[in-house]
Amino acid sequence: MGERLKVLFVCAMNKQRSVTAERLYRNDPRVAVRSAGVRAEAVRRLREGDLRWADVVFAMEREHKQWIMQRFEGLELPPIEVLDIPDEYEVMDPQLQEQLRAMLDPEIERFRAARDH
Repeated sequence: MGERLKVLFVCAMNKQRSVTAERLYRNDPRVAVRSAGVRAEAVRRLREGDLRWADVVFAMEREHKQWIMQRFEGLELPPIEVLDIPDEYEVMDPQLQEQLRAMLDPEIERFRAARDH
C-alpha cells in the first residue's frame, strides 16, 4: 500500500456535511483528510494551501465546485468531484453518513488505483 490519498471535503460552512465526511474518514488508513467551507463565515475557510495539498476534492454541491474554480482560477487544481448532497443534514446524521460512505468509498478506491498506476 502506497502513500495515503489526500482528500479534501468542501461544503458551504464547514459545519455539517464536510465535517461529517472528515470525521468518517479520519481513521481510514487509505486516506489523509481535511475539510473546509467556501463561505467567508465558514468555521474553516478553504485556502489555497488546502487545494495544493489535496489529491482530490469532494464538493458537496455544484456551486461549491464553481466557487473554487472561479476563486482559484490560475491555480493548478486537483480533480473536483461533486457529490450533490443537499444541506439538509445535521453533523454526523446517520443518513448523511450512509450516503457519504456509499458515494465516497468507490471514489476513493478509483482515485487510489489511478494514482498508483
